[in-house]
Amino acid sequence: MDKIAVLIPCYNEEKTIAKVVREAKQTLPEAVVYVYDNNSQDCTVECAKEAGAVIRYEYMQGKGNVIRRMFREIEAECYIMVDGDDTYPMECAREMADKVLHHNADMVVGDRLSSTYFTENKRPFHNFGNSIVRSSINSLFNCNIKDIMTGYRAFSYGFVKTFPVLSTGFEIETEMTIHAVYNNLQIENVVVEYRDRPEGSESKLNTFSDGYKVLRTIVKLYRDYKPFGFFGLFAAALAVVSIALFIPILISYIETGLVLRFPTLFVCGFIGLAAIQSFFAGLILSNMALKNRRDFEYRYALVMRNIKKD
Repeated sequence: MDKIAVLIPCYNEEKTIAKVVREAKQTLPEAVVYVYDNNSQDCTVECAKEAGAVIRYEYMQGKGNVIRRMFREIEAECYIMVDGDDTYPMECAREMADKVLHHNADMVVGDRLSSTYFTENKRPFHNFGNSIVRSSINSLFNCNIKDIMTGYRAFSYGFVKTFPVLSTGFEIETEMTIHAVYNNLQIENVVVEYRDRPEGSESKLNTFSDGYKVLRTIVKLYRDYKPFGFFGLFAAALAVVSIALFIPILISYIETGLVLRFPTLFVCGFIGLAAIQSFFAGLILSNMALKNRRDFEYRYALVMRNIKKD
């Protein structure tokens, strides 16, 4: 088992990968640097190998698929994940690793948004999107994470071996964050300086399509992790609609003693039943989510017991 493993997912990063690998080896000389190539069509592999990285491959396209492969294959006490585009300073990696190794952190977030991200990043929609994602997750999950979408993180062995990777693309960072928050894992924050990509290096993130996937992932995970809140909102909305339609019928009945709009009354009844069903569905799924959380605590304890034996 490695003491520290530096994990670098890569797709067409020949202009920057060698520099990232060299800086990682200089900052963390005891670490093993792994570059996982994701079907690059340039000289990424050759550049990384020449800089001293261990090369491995993931042939299913997408960052989430690469991270799933990394987490399955690598055994380490501490994992540092960083993008291969040279936008993050490796000087912060030592502090991040220490928080995992000596401060019991399960995930350390390399926080760009509290430093230079909004001035360095030249794509304004990325700035707006990051702010929207951060605000929505902090509101829905009652937390205070500084940077949701950062690709610069450190993880404990326990986090890596118990994290179920479901996403295939760039929404993986959102999934990691929500998983850690929901399961009450220890999250630390390290402010890092962000620098824009060097000239000739292009981002693989599509602002609108990937942004939509991220927002969809937030909604799905909120439904899965907090079903009572999710279905409770539907129940409340349906109840309001049902009551709003019923009030005029009730007023008319009080005034005349007659029900003048039976079709509307039937609609009110069905909408009210749907509200009740949604409410109880939230209750049932909430109990199932609580059981899943208890099972997670048991699995996490088993994983940590195994690493202590090793």
